[in-house]
Amino acid sequence: MRIKALLMMAIALPAFAQNSNLTVWETNSAGEQLVQKTKFARVKKKVLIEVNSKEQRQTLVGIGGSFTEATSSVLARMSKENRQKVIDAYFGPDGARYSLTRTHIGSCDFSKGNYCYDEVKGDTLLEHFSIGYDETTLLPLIKGAQAASRDGFKIVASPWSAPYWMKDNQGYVGGALLPECQKVYANYLVKYLEAYKAKGVDIWAMTPVNEPYGNGNNWESMFFDPKYEAAFVRDYMSPIFEKAGFGNVKILGYDQNRGGIPEWVDAMYSDEATAKYFGGLAVHWYESTVDWLPEMLNKAHHAAPGKLLIETEGCVDAEVPHWKEDAWYWACEGTDWGWDWAPDNQKYLHPKYVPVFRYARDIIGCLNNWVAGWIDWNMVLDRQGGPNWAKNWCLAPVIVDPAADEVYFTPMYYAISHFSRFLRPDAKVLGVKVGGGEPTTIEEKSKAVMATAVRNPDGSLAVVVINQGNAPVGLDLAVDGKHYKLSINKEAIQTIVL
Repeated sequence: MRIKALLMMAIALPAFAQNSNLTVWETNSAGEQLVQKTKFARVKKKVLIEVNSKEQRQTLVGIGGSFTEATSSVLARMSKENRQKVIDAYFGPDGARYSLTRTHIGSCDFSKGNYCYDEVKGDTLLEHFSIGYDETTLLPLIKGAQAASRDGFKIVASPWSAPYWMKDNQGYVGGALLPECQKVYANYLVKYLEAYKAKGVDIWAMTPVNEPYGNGNNWESMFFDPKYEAAFVRDYMSPIFEKAGFGNVKILGYDQNRGGIPEWVDAMYSDEATAKYFGGLAVHWYESTVDWLPEMLNKAHHAAPGKLLIETEGCVDAEVPHWKEDAWYWACEGTDWGWDWAPDNQKYLHPKYVPVFRYARDIIGCLNNWVAGWIDWNMVLDRQGGPNWAKNWCLAPVIVDPAADEVYFTPMYYAISHFSRFLRPDAKVLGVKVGGGEPTTIEEKSKAVMATAVRNPDGSLAVVVINQGNAPVGLDLAVDGKHYKLSINKEAIQTIVL
């Protein structure tokens, strides 16, 4: 009887048009993908979203994904037409318009094997340095993206390890940088900057190493504790960058999960002599499938309000791609590594999740808590979730089958596009309040209506809203006191541009 009553209510409340200076795009579990909406259902349940354009917070650097050998190698096996189709989908003016990207310096887990740019042991003068390997893999993809992008994009570069011979275990996996090799390692990074610049690729920012706490010695890694990395940046990396003419390259410290933020900002920003060499902090999202850890993000911001906070890596991990199965990406069936290995007192942070909302929820949570840039991991993978020499398969927003020359744009691609396409670099993130207040429990965060907003450089105001619930919701969007009546479908993402 209740279902019948709800149906009768829907019949009695016809759709209405929003006649105002706004445009609305929606992606939802019913199959609509970035569809422009002109009519909205009348829904009894309503949520107030208040945007205060006078409350301007951080400046947006950009939103995007990563260039990896895995991505470049699978795209190289595709037809010229489909390869370009994917590049345009990410960087073209009618695509996701990625504006912030990341790449790896030397090999990473999403490479075909271990390599660096100077394999000659003891070559402290770096006479054998060469990026020849990248010239057949990463660089053609980056150059292709540059050609497709109308507005350009920034690149963050991260090494997973120094060359094996600079480390105390003489290997790619594990170990720490030898103190006597700090200068040659900094020079190695300068050589990389010079070589890429010579190819027409400028690096905007760099981290000293990816995941300085390691990864359980499962793939390339190099241990740095907070004080060692801070001293390396202060005494070697930054001064050598400046001397070589790369003082404009921003150095982002840390580059691992958000839970480690306190001890890293303490080491990086404890004194001005050290803090001045850091452009900001880089973080990853693997601490939780649901929680964006706002208290940690705020800790980073308040420790150094003038420094950047950039989310440099996040992906749907521990999953093999579901091929052309959109419903799975909208289902609460995703599991991550923490589902299995998290200690009992942290299991609650790793429940099953909806892949689409894991992305959208985290981007909104980050932007609303001082994060200035957000970067996905691999842009493209194959149907296995690789290639990946370490065999830690993951998902990507775009999956391809090179043997069949087929491309699958998963719903996650559209989820990110709702942000990257409409929230542009140099936008000001605005103050937003959603009726009911900020969700606090894990259950609330996985079901809440959430929103973020920016004022773009062109003057437009963009609001992204997600409805994680299983019923449509009416939206009362109030911008500086002016109200707009809308609705959002169940299990949906909406971008509203005024």
